[in-house]
Amino acid sequence: MSLSSSLNAGVAGLAANSTKLSAISDNIANSGTYGYRRASTDFHSMVTGSGGGGSYSAGGVKATTSRLITQGGTLVSTSNPTDLAVSGGGFLPVASATEINANVTNPTMMLTTTGSFLPDSRGYLVSDTGLTLMGWPANANGSIPDYPRTSSDSLEPIRLSTTSLEGSPTTSLQLGVNLPAVDTEAGAAGTPHTMSVEYFGNLGFSETLDISFTPTIPAAGAPPSNEWTMVITDSASGGAVIGEYTMTFDDSRTGGGSLASVTPIGASPAYDPTTGTAILNVAGGPLELDIGTIGGNGGMTQLGYDFAPLQINKDGSPVGTMTSVSIDENGMVHAYYSTGITKTIAQVPLVDMANPNGMATLDYGTYLPTNESGSFYLWDAGTGPTGEVVSFAREASAVDVAEELTDLIETQRAYSSSAKIIQTVDEMLQETTNIKR
Repeated sequence: MSLSSSLNAGVAGLAANSTKLSAISDNIANSGTYGYRRASTDFHSMVTGSGGGGSYSAGGVKATTSRLITQGGTLVSTSNPTDLAVSGGGFLPVASATEINANVTNPTMMLTTTGSFLPDSRGYLVSDTGLTLMGWPANANGSIPDYPRTSSDSLEPIRLSTTSLEGSPTTSLQLGVNLPAVDTEAGAAGTPHTMSVEYFGNLGFSETLDISFTPTIPAAGAPPSNEWTMVITDSASGGAVIGEYTMTFDDSRTGGGSLASVTPIGASPAYDPTTGTAILNVAGGPLELDIGTIGGNGGMTQLGYDFAPLQINKDGSPVGTMTSVSIDENGMVHAYYSTGITKTIAQVPLVDMANPNGMATLDYGTYLPTNESGSFYLWDAGTGPTGEVVSFAREASAVDVAEELTDLIETQRAYSSSAKIIQTVDEMLQETTNIKR
């Protein structure tokens, strides 16, 4: 009966507009929620088979609601360096702090676009909603290993060692010293030139490499020898000699002053002319000494009249405490220490997939990849389809309150109209009943 189908259509209209009203209410309620993605409701007509004789049967309407995950809000500046947002595509990987505290081996990776993260009692970066920031841990030298990009198993909670002491031993030393060419001439005094270079041992202690350069003096009337003997001793080894080398220098028109040869003396470690390095054995382990390649620039030279240590570069650091942290646009987490050094401790990747709008929506602005969203990939921020990680920022809600209020008025009118259908059908049925009188 057409009247019955009209009544059902009116009821369907009430239900559909109630669904849209719920979505609008959610949007307005979350207009101040960081990272909130608005819910959108679409209506779909339902068609039923019509009877013969030109009669029509109303099918009604059905409402479906989806989350517009790819439509983000604007970025808002903050004063916390670990307040993070994503400018562009991609999502920050997070995990439940409950799972992290329970030492779950592979916690469930959830995704979000913004968060205010602060160190908890264990140093993990956790938001006030209990989300722990995840990333890849760096090697001791600050490099990031080649982790798999299609799995979240390699992600670990970002942890700041703010209450512990940190130190880093010296493993490489680059030496650039100019030796005076005049000292290798006949009749020169032959006085050695000495210098001391500090390095840091495995336990953070300051140690010293004492290096002496002794010229070879030619016989009277002979040309300059252009030859030096370099002797290296280690304070941590009780002043023992750990390296002794004979160095000769080029005096040609084109390569004058550059290294011509380096020859180990006795059992000293070998010198590699390709890399310009020798691996010395200090008390704490191997230390790579770089004095320059044969015929190259930037290492040992012999020019002019002056002894001049021009370049001394080394890694390692004394013991200190972490004072602050920053996260750059590529997701690199840098720790700053009281000793003045900076160390990369982790990298936060950005996660993307083919259909982000197909992810499941969870509490606190988090999402979970599904079959509908497609498989995910962990990108370096700023590469591929992903944007950049922005620190000192939060993403505002994507809700436009003016638009929602307009939709609210339209929904109210549509709901009232559906109610009017039911009222009209009721009156018509009443008239039908009155026919019997």
